[in-house]
Amino acid sequence: MEEKLELWKKAGKIAGEAREFGKELLKENSNFLEMSKKIEEFIQKKEGKPGFPVQISVNDLAAHYTAFPEDTSTLKKGDLVKLDLGVHIEGFIGDTALTHEVGTNKNQDLIKASKEALNEAIKLCKPYTKVCEIGEVVESTISSFGFKVIKNLSGHKVDQYILHSNISIPNFNNKDQTRLEEGFVIAIEPFATTGIGLVKEGKPSSNYRLYNPKPVRDPITREILSFIQKEFLTLPFAKRYLTQKFNAAKVSFALVNLEKLGIIHQYPQLPEKEEGCLVSQYEHTIYISDPPIVLTKL
Repeated sequence: MEEKLELWKKAGKIAGEAREFGKELLKENSNFLEMSKKIEEFIQKKEGKPGFPVQISVNDLAAHYTAFPEDTSTLKKGDLVKLDLGVHIEGFIGDTALTHEVGTNKNQDLIKASKEALNEAIKLCKPYTKVCEIGEVVESTISSFGFKVIKNLSGHKVDQYILHSNISIPNFNNKDQTRLEEGFVIAIEPFATTGIGLVKEGKPSSNYRLYNPKPVRDPITREILSFIQKEFLTLPFAKRYLTQKFNAAKVSFALVNLEKLGIIHQYPQLPEKEEGCLVSQYEHTIYISDPPIVLTKL
């Protein structure tokens, strides 16, 4: 277990460094694709690999905006940006996020609400804590700032090569009596919103994961599936990762086939149900012990 913890610590440290590096890129007119590439190159130079594609989600979008292969989107003054990224070493993943306001300071209370909720939740990350107790402190902290939590988004247990494992860490008291155990690794990610506190499924994200591998007949699809299985295993990947190696038309064709066959799953973008609202997020990955070890905190 000690060896695994060291790998988790290393991945978490690189993730924390990449998060802070990425924050400096979140400026007016910065291109989403170029920022994502720079962050992922930073991770690789540190001898890590992306645990999932960098996500840059703006304003009412809570999660899952992944830059497309030819993305021309840029940040604008006043944008409220959630930067969410992951790093893995041999499948041990550090998952972390922050929120940054581009060029203004109008929504600092909203940002502080999710950050403080995370800090308070971390104090409970010890053996025998019920996950509903973490959710209760997240909601009470965010409510104290006058905002709502997003109830249908949650943190999660993390296992080797499995980003979202079998335990959810809620952002409200959902009455789940599951207790944390020594040696668990969990990601806590409070979302604070000026909206109604629910997200809906939005546009496609170009962010996928292998879901149900099985044989395929088409040779193009088979070749790309083989690459996905070898390079990413069960971890999420972006369409742009594939277009770096394969012809773009072939990639599009194969991804459509693989989705139809139920072999891969594409994560949808997740906007708040209430239009025109704003969402903030903070996230750390924590090793459960007494005291807790925050793997992604610098």
